[in-house]
Amino acid sequence: MTHDPNHIPFEGVIGSRVSAALPESVAQPSAMVVTVEGAARQTLEQARTRLVVVGALFALALVVVSGRLVDLAVLGPGSSTHAHNIAPPAITAVRADIVDRNGNVLATSIATASLFADPTKIIDAQDAAQQLSALFPETSYNDFLEKLQGRGHFAWLRRHLTPRQQYAVNQLGIPGVGFRPDERRLYPEGREVAQVIGFTDTDSQGLAGIEKSKNDYLAGGGAPLALSIDIRLQHMLHREIQAQIDEFHAMGGGGLIMDTHTGEVLAMVSLPDFDPEQPNAEPKPPEGEPDPHFNRMTLGVYEMGSIFKVFNTALALDSGKVKLTDYFDAFHPIKIGRFTIHDFKGDELPGYSSVAKIFEISSNIGSAQEAKQFGPEAQEHFMDQLGLTRQLKLEIPEVGTPGVPHPWRFINMLTIAFGHGISVTPVQLVSAICSIANGGILRPATLLKLPEGAAPQGTRVIAEETSDTMRRLMRLVVTGGTAKQFGNVPGYLVGGKTGTAEKIMRGAYAKKHANLSSFVGVFPMNDPRYAVFVTIDEPHGNKKSAGFETGGWVAAPAVARVISSMGPLLEIPPVDPDSPVIQAKMEIEVNPPGRHIAPN
Repeated sequence: MTHDPNHIPFEGVIGSRVSAALPESVAQPSAMVVTVEGAARQTLEQARTRLVVVGALFALALVVVSGRLVDLAVLGPGSSTHAHNIAPPAITAVRADIVDRNGNVLATSIATASLFADPTKIIDAQDAAQQLSALFPETSYNDFLEKLQGRGHFAWLRRHLTPRQQYAVNQLGIPGVGFRPDERRLYPEGREVAQVIGFTDTDSQGLAGIEKSKNDYLAGGGAPLALSIDIRLQHMLHREIQAQIDEFHAMGGGGLIMDTHTGEVLAMVSLPDFDPEQPNAEPKPPEGEPDPHFNRMTLGVYEMGSIFKVFNTALALDSGKVKLTDYFDAFHPIKIGRFTIHDFKGDELPGYSSVAKIFEISSNIGSAQEAKQFGPEAQEHFMDQLGLTRQLKLEIPEVGTPGVPHPWRFINMLTIAFGHGISVTPVQLVSAICSIANGGILRPATLLKLPEGAAPQGTRVIAEETSDTMRRLMRLVVTGGTAKQFGNVPGYLVGGKTGTAEKIMRGAYAKKHANLSSFVGVFPMNDPRYAVFVTIDEPHGNKKSAGFETGGWVAAPAVARVISSMGPLLEIPPVDPDSPVIQAKMEIEVNPPGRHIAPN
């Protein structure tokens, strides 16, 4: 290969060999051109780099400004990243709702924020405690200070803040203080269903009522829990019981409404009551005063007095040992040892009286004479069949245990015939009354809504014929007996039974006039659908009641008012009590021709 003097080797943009290979006159212009082009390209690259850096800086600044704007919009001015004052994320309440049988909300949960502190990050605990106690005066300075000076990394300062309170705390800008998402239980109906629903603690764990017994289900979320309660009927019952308490200056009262064919409790009231959102806000009542948390209808165990004559008469007739045409001595008091059984009105019935008359005027003596015909063993067995001798199974934990005699002696049988010597809860009593009126089937009481047409099968306790007779006798109490003053409701065939019992306190009967006055009404008696019960604790007679404080004067008016309101609401058609069809269904001869049974 020969060397060509005109060949110019090129080994880069600018190379020493290029300059060396050319004569000076040729090499200098070319080198200048190449050098200029390289410098221009380098300048462009530097410019591009500067533009990228400037753009990145602007983007970063935009992100910072946008973040600060969001911070100001959400948390407000004065917030501090050191204080962890980040708005809690919106959360869906976990605990399931509780609703009434028509879907009305009785208990629900809402998302809230709760205030906490990391004591290790608190700069000035005293100053922080001062500011927080000024914002929350119901919590003392010392309480805040103790928590803020703690050794741990976490301490609750305040649970369930309102948005306004959360904003106010943010304004303080205290380092080491922040918020956590939380939920709060609310009860839209307030006090009126407090005894049934119960309440939860600050961590939404059930402590009483349905909230406690169904805690696992409710805590798991999901579909609302539907109760058998109808809040409309609850309002009616609550209003009328409170009116009677006020009128007769009583210490308390209660009542319930039950479906006679399903056992569903449609309303349950116990007064006094409490605010379930602040269950411990009210001071503990002094000794002897009623506790608002005490559910009289399920936990209270009482002698119910003459209402038990419904069961006594039903057993007497169903056993076949007593007939409607039988007459008993209801005049002469019965003496058993040091005890004497007499009637409230001074043994007014002259001579022998029929079964219907004894029931109509509520004779203790006559009822005891009837009980002699079937004996203690049959009575104990029947009370057990009615579910009155054992603790009721219900969907709340507050359930009382009946007080029954052991052993069940002859004297116990005589007093239980008119409701003394045995104590039961009102819900047990009403459940048993429903079985006597509905055709003879006892179905368990329930606070949960049953599917439409899904009434439990139940247990037969008396014959259908006996049930029909008992409906007629219960109607007789309202038309001519102890509830005739106030128990009747025009358009609705009400039947029932009154009861007035002396209260037992510390194992003995209380002072005079310390009575429990009650009335249970069932309607319509030609086809019973509902039982309404009211009891008033220690009423005081007044001019309106002619000084009486018995069930017929005190409790029956409230039951009548409830029935007159709920009948149209539930679209129960009124009937004409004088129509031949109704007369045939309801008539019963008070003094039929019959035989006298000598006392034994």
